[in-house]
Amino acid sequence: MDIAHRTTDQQTPAEQRRRELLEAADRVVLRDGPKASMNAIAAEAGITKPILYRHFGDKGGLYRALATRHTDALLDALRAALDAPSDRRRRVESTLDTYLASIEAMPQVYRFLMHPAEEPHQNEQGFDVGRHSAPLLRRMGEELGQVIAERVDLGPGAEAQARIWGHGIVGMMHAAGDWWLGERPCSRAELVRSLADLLWGRLAEADDRADGPGF
Repeated sequence: MDIAHRTTDQQTPAEQRRRELLEAADRVVLRDGPKASMNAIAAEAGITKPILYRHFGDKGGLYRALATRHTDALLDALRAALDAPSDRRRRVESTLDTYLASIEAMPQVYRFLMHPAEEPHQNEQGFDVGRHSAPLLRRMGEELGQVIAERVDLGPGAEAQARIWGHGIVGMMHAAGDWWLGERPCSRAELVRSLADLLWGRLAEADDRADGPGF
């Protein structure tokens, strides 16, 4: 067995254990939302808190691992909506609906990723996640900006324009979705139509890039 193969074999159990710990953390987050604590996650996983720290470093490290896990899944779903065989307006609506359906399906996960715990625990504060939410939104904005740049002909300064659109759309989805999830003033379908109407003017006018997959 060569060294590379041996190294891969040695890493596999650790990677599997890390995945199991993240799944345990997910179960606690689904139950407790932003009040999820390292103590509760360690108990769910059947280990001590020092062992949990050994895998993730600290609360921030565990938060970032969970955030990556859920953001990756959401971005995959958004890309699938953007690639759906439909006209541009329906793809825009489908993309908005995919985001809103995601936060509606798992509101505790959303609150864990985007809101700090409102009340401290007696023995340990919940994750201070509010300060971590901006990097998640920036990542989504950059990803969406890249998709727009690849698909839409925005003329001179296209790259900067695509990034502006990407971050602007993500900011709009986040702010509107956060408000809607808390108050439920309308149906999800109504919110999707209204947000699509807001976006549609410039999007309707822009041509697809000749060398892109279309938008």
